[in-house]
Amino acid sequence: MVRIAISTAFIATVIGLASALSLEQRAPLKASLKKISTVSNSLNIVAHDQARLNHYFKKSPVEELATGTAPATNEIFSYLAETKVGSQTFNLIVDTGSSNTWVGATTKFTAGSTGKSTGDSVEVSYGSGSFSGTEFTDTVSLGGTTATSVSIGVAKTSSGFEGTDGIIGFGPEDLTEDTVSGVNEVPTFMQDLVSQGVISSNILGVAFAPLTGSEEEAVNGELTLGGIDDTAFTGEITYTTRVAPYWGVSVSNFAFGSTSLGTTAASGIVDTGTTLLYVPTAVYNKFLTASKGKLDNTSGLVKFTTKPTSNFTFVVGGTTYTLTPAQYLIATAQYSNWGISSTSGFYTFINDGGSEAPNTILGMSFLEFYYSVFDTDNNRVGLAPAA
Repeated sequence: MVRIAISTAFIATVIGLASALSLEQRAPLKASLKKISTVSNSLNIVAHDQARLNHYFKKSPVEELATGTAPATNEIFSYLAETKVGSQTFNLIVDTGSSNTWVGATTKFTAGSTGKSTGDSVEVSYGSGSFSGTEFTDTVSLGGTTATSVSIGVAKTSSGFEGTDGIIGFGPEDLTEDTVSGVNEVPTFMQDLVSQGVISSNILGVAFAPLTGSEEEAVNGELTLGGIDDTAFTGEITYTTRVAPYWGVSVSNFAFGSTSLGTTAASGIVDTGTTLLYVPTAVYNKFLTASKGKLDNTSGLVKFTTKPTSNFTFVVGGTTYTLTPAQYLIATAQYSNWGISSTSGFYTFINDGGSEAPNTILGMSFLEFYYSVFDTDNNRVGLAPAA
C-alpha cells in the first residue's frame, strides 16, 4: 500500500510538472499585418476618424444603427490581418476600438462543415460605417493560432467597408454588449484562444510602422497574441490602468516644444482603427498659435507656414511621449496616398471637434512610432518606443 501511495504521488507530481511545462511552452504567437490605403482625398480620412470619435461613448451600437445616421466613409488607411474563417480567407481590419469579428463586406461568406448559424441577428455601428446580418460560429485562424466555435458576424448588409472584408475586433468584451440578439455579450476571439488553451494570456502586442517612400501598401505590422515581442520596442513598456469600456487612458500635459498646450487630463482611447492623432479643441487651438499652423479646408488637415522644429509631447500614466517633426509631419513622398496635391507641409493630428468624451485618440499616426500592449488579464494598456 505504501508503494502504491508513493507511486500515485509520484505520478501526480509528474503530471503537475508536465502541465506546468505545457503552460510555459505556450509561447506567444505572431501574425503579420498589411497596411493599405484606400484614400483619394485626405478630407475623407478626417471625416472617417471624426465619425468614429463622435460615435464613442454616445450611443449603444444598436441604437446608433437604428437611427440610420451613421455615415459611411471608406477612404482610410487600414492594417489588415489575413484571417481564415472556416475554409475561406478574409482580409480583416485590425481594430482595438471594437470587439466583434465579422466578415462579408467584400468577399461573401459561405458556411462550410465547421460553420453553424446560431439564428441570432448581429449588428454593429462604428460611426464611420456599420453592418448587420446573422451570427455564426466557426473556426478562426490567424497567424499560428486557431480557435473553434468563435462568434462571427456574417454581414447581410454593410456600409463603409468597401475594399476590405470586415473587422477582427480586439477591444474589450464590454463592447459586444447588445450587438447579438438574445445574449448580453459574446466572447472575443482573444478570449476564445485563451479558454481553448491556444495561448496562455489574454495579452495582445501591436507593432505598426509607417509606409516608406511612395509605397501604397506594405507588410509592415505584426500582432503578438498571448504576450509581447521583446524585439519590437526599446526601453521599458510603461503601463496604465485601462479606463473602461474602451482601451481608454488619461492623457495630460500637452506641449509643443517648451510651450504648454494644457495640463488638464483628457479622456483618451488607444485605437488601431483611427488614422490620425486627435487632441482636445483647447489644446489644438493653442497648438495652432504655437506652431504657426492653420487649418487647410482643402485637405482638412493642419498645414504650417514655417517648417516646425519643436517636438509635440504629452503624458500618459506619468510617462511623457514624444513625436518629433519627422514623425508628426506627413512625408511628402506619401502625399499622393493621402490625396494631397499641395506642396505645403501637414500635421497628422487635429482637433476633436468639441467632443466631450473621449477627446483624444491615439491613432495609428502615433502607434506607428510606439509599440502598444492591450493587456486584458491585468486591465491595462502599455506603450513603449518602437524599435
